[in-house]
Amino acid sequence: MMKLIGEKVSLREATQEDVNELYYWKYKEKNQEAKKWNAPYISEGRLTREEYMNSWDKEYELFPCVPRLLAVIIDEKAVGTVSCYWVDKHTNWLETGIVIYDPDYWSGGYGTEAYRMWIDFLFESTPFHSLGMSTWSGNIRMMKTAAKIGMKEEARIREARIVNGKYFDSIKMGILRRERESYRSKSCNRKEYRGELKH
Repeated sequence: MMKLIGEKVSLREATQEDVNELYYWKYKEKNQEAKKWNAPYISEGRLTREEYMNSWDKEYELFPCVPRLLAVIIDEKAVGTVSCYWVDKHTNWLETGIVIYDPDYWSGGYGTEAYRMWIDFLFESTPFHSLGMSTWSGNIRMMKTAAKIGMKEEARIREARIVNGKYFDSIKMGILRRERESYRSKSCNRKEYRGELKH
């Protein structure tokens, strides 16, 4: 099982217990605070528990030993995911994301550490020249998290998203491999986490 260990956060291939916990947060938890910020303009169908579990197995690896998503573990609980997905395989255009469902962990640097670990892992495990993410201008927390790990705003489509009847900009941010190396040497000790590959 792949596991990346940080100071406050771990990322790992999800166990069945993790997937059950994430299913609760994604579909059954009453307040659904995360959905108010994580692409609220996208309508998602509700999956059954079995369908959700099966979705973790579908096209699980982007490359050998490079999964498209991992569970975010805090205090030994699965509270979110980091992910990546193809925009265009022909041009190696990959986007990334993070969601932490439990709002108790929306402060204290948990998301920043998890996202930094994920971006580092993807750069170290793939040949990609750049990695990016998409959000909307109302999600200030996500934009700040991306900026903290060295991402820069690359595009802003004005008033392209509607949330609660109001217009917001669509935001794209990204980081180049050379920028990541430079940024990490200045601000991130490589010993913050270690990757463990277990079979």
